[in-house]
Amino acid sequence: MDLKRIGNQTVVFANPPVILSSYSVVGPKEGQGPLGKTFGNVWKDQLNGEKSWELAESKMLQEALQGSIDQSGISKEQIEFMLAGDLLNQIVSSNFAARQIALPFIGVYGACSTMALSLAIGSMLIDGGFAQHVLIGVSSHHDTAERQFRLPTEQGNQRAMSAQWTVTGAGSVLLGKQGVGPKITSATIGRVIDYGETDANNMGAAMAPAVADTILNHLQDLQRTVQDYDLIASGDLGAVGLALAGEVLKKSGVDMGTGFTDCGVKIFDSTQDVHAGASGCACSAVVFAGDIMQKLKASELKRVMLIGSGALHSPTSAMQGESIPGIGHAVVIEA
Repeated sequence: MDLKRIGNQTVVFANPPVILSSYSVVGPKEGQGPLGKTFGNVWKDQLNGEKSWELAESKMLQEALQGSIDQSGISKEQIEFMLAGDLLNQIVSSNFAARQIALPFIGVYGACSTMALSLAIGSMLIDGGFAQHVLIGVSSHHDTAERQFRLPTEQGNQRAMSAQWTVTGAGSVLLGKQGVGPKITSATIGRVIDYGETDANNMGAAMAPAVADTILNHLQDLQRTVQDYDLIASGDLGAVGLALAGEVLKKSGVDMGTGFTDCGVKIFDSTQDVHAGASGCACSAVVFAGDIMQKLKASELKRVMLIGSGALHSPTSAMQGESIPGIGHAVVIEA
């Protein structure tokens, strides 16, 4: 196979993988938002019968992964690899879900960029001839993330207006070498960009430069313009980060126009008191597996760029005063 690499960061797939199916599971707050009807299942509460939030998140991921398998008509025995990731230490939600799904497992961590990164890696596995089918799943949970990265939710601490609400949910897709469905035609792997932001309550600002960098490199690599896409959606910049990314891109000569949005802005509305919007691994995962995939299948969208945005910090690095590095990975999906 001849590798078709364009520029420094973008790979165009010679045999574009097909998205055979997708499935999403979310918590009650997400189900009450403007995209509520696009999700496969909405839980009635944050625990759904489990004794801890961490077990609930893993259960949610299992449900999403199984949903993609069931929707595809492909048997589990036909799947060569499972790729999954989450926000928790040692990606335990994914590890425990993989224990139940029992497929050859590759754990992926890209913070909130994990969905786009997993789509890119899964596409490379199929395009490279290493697999016929790859199952992908990503999860996050508001309460598990708050406990690990910030403060216990029981304390009821006041949140900064720039802060974002971690999505409780899990999104999954099943990629195939052949079949019917939208195709992943290229991937742009981002670089780590750090402008010195240290406020963990303003992750949109930390991630915005990396998202802008990836978009600029993608457009330059493929010699395309913003107008070549029906939708360009970042992962979870939120309202603050989306505005900042737009400013950075405009100063670089790229006006993003009205087709540039953010999954963290779309999933909640102004009445839900989430301040700057949504975040978390599941943010882009459930919006993509639900709303965006449905519009691609209905031909309402023909070409979409999804840029997963990740804040690559840890509780320890934050307490030690380190800045927050950002990353942005992009995949292009075409109906």
